[in-house]
Amino acid sequence: MTGNKAVAYKGPGKVELIDIDYPTFELKDGPGVNPANVGRQVRHGAIIKTVATNICGSDQHMVRGRTTAPPDLVLGHEITGEVVEVGPDVEFIKVGDICSVPFNIACGRCRNCKERKTGICLNVNPDRPGSAYGYVDMGGWVGGQANYVLVPYADWNLLKFPDKDRALEKIMDLAMLSDIFPTGFHGAVTAGVGPGSTVYIAGAGPVGLAAATSAHLLGAAVVIVGDLNADRLAQARSFGCETVDLSKGGPAEQIEQLLGVPEVDCGVDAVGFEARGHGAGAQEAPATVLNSLMEVTAAGGALGIPGLYVTGDPGGIDEAARKGSLSLSLGTGWAKSLSFTTGQCPVMKYNRQLMMAILHDKVHIAKNVNAKAIALEDAPKGYAEFDAGAATKFVLNPNGYLS
Repeated sequence: MTGNKAVAYKGPGKVELIDIDYPTFELKDGPGVNPANVGRQVRHGAIIKTVATNICGSDQHMVRGRTTAPPDLVLGHEITGEVVEVGPDVEFIKVGDICSVPFNIACGRCRNCKERKTGICLNVNPDRPGSAYGYVDMGGWVGGQANYVLVPYADWNLLKFPDKDRALEKIMDLAMLSDIFPTGFHGAVTAGVGPGSTVYIAGAGPVGLAAATSAHLLGAAVVIVGDLNADRLAQARSFGCETVDLSKGGPAEQIEQLLGVPEVDCGVDAVGFEARGHGAGAQEAPATVLNSLMEVTAAGGALGIPGLYVTGDPGGIDEAARKGSLSLSLGTGWAKSLSFTTGQCPVMKYNRQLMMAILHDKVHIAKNVNAKAIALEDAPKGYAEFDAGAATKFVLNPNGYLS
C-alpha cells in the first residue's frame, strides 16, 4: 500500500507531519468526522496525488486555537492534483488528469448546487449547509495537505486543466484556483467592482491581494489596500495598488488623501473575525473592519465579505465574540443602503474563467500574492512564518511536482 503523510493540527500553535491511511472510496471515522458521515460510500470519487496544496489564512485560524477544531484534524482545503484512481461511478474524469479541486465540497445534485450555490451544498455535511476539506464542522472530509486525498463527486467537483504540460508550466498560478483567487474575485464581484470603480480592500494577506488582483482584472480605476503589516502593504504596491497603513489610524482620512474624498465605491473585508483596531499597538477588535468599511463605502454601495467569521471562537475577546456576535453599526449600513454578501465563495462560479485568464497571461496571481513552494515536511515552519506576518503565500509540494 502506498504511504501517505499529512499535516495535522495537534493543538493551539502546533502542527505536525503524521502518517495517515491512503484514501479509499469510503469516508471513515476520524478527527472531526460527523458520525452520520462515517461509512459513507464514495463510488463517485477520485483519489488525487497532490501537486500543490496551500496554507490558507482559514487554516491559520484553526492552528491558533481560535476554532473548535479537534486535535489530529488533517488540514488543507486548497488542493491541486493529478488523478491516480477513480471510483466505479466516475464517468468523465480520467487517471492522469491534472485538476484544481474547489475547496467547497458539493454534490451537484441538490437545489443549492443547481442554483450555483456550491458553497452551501445540502448533501455533504450533516451539521449545516456547506463543506470543505480538512476544516472544523465541515463534515469531516480529510484535508489535502497530504500526499494523497479523496475528492468526492469527482465529475462535478474537479476542474480539469485542458493541457497537462501547459498547466504544469503555470502550476503556481493555477494552484490559486482552489480558493484564494476565486474567493478574492467573489469579494470584488459582490462589492460591485467594475470599470472605473474605486475600491478599498481591508487586509493585505493572500485573500486581500487576490481581491486586489481581481479588482484590477475587473477594471477598477483605483485599488486601495489597508493593513497594519508594512511588508504586506509593500507586496500590494508591487502590482499597482495604493495602500493605507492602519498603524497610523483609520482608513477614511488616508483614503481622502488619495482620492480627494473619504469614501470609495466598493469595500471588501479580507480580514475576518480576528480583526484588530487601528493605530500603533492596535489590539483585537473583531467588528473594526466591518464598521470601518461601512463608514468609507459610499451610500448605495456594497460590501463583499470573504473574510471568515465563525460561530465558535474559544479565544474571542468576550462572551459575545466567542459565539460570533459582534457589535456592528448596522444602523450605518441601513442608513447608507449598503448591500452585504458573506459566506463561502462558490468556487465553481468563477474558477474556469479565472483559469482561462491565467492560461492566456491576463493575470499573474502567484506573483501578486508572492507564492513560495516549500516541502511538506516544512509545513510547521511555513505556518509559523505565516502567523508571524510573512508577506508570502506558502504552497506545499508533497510529491515533487513544483520547481
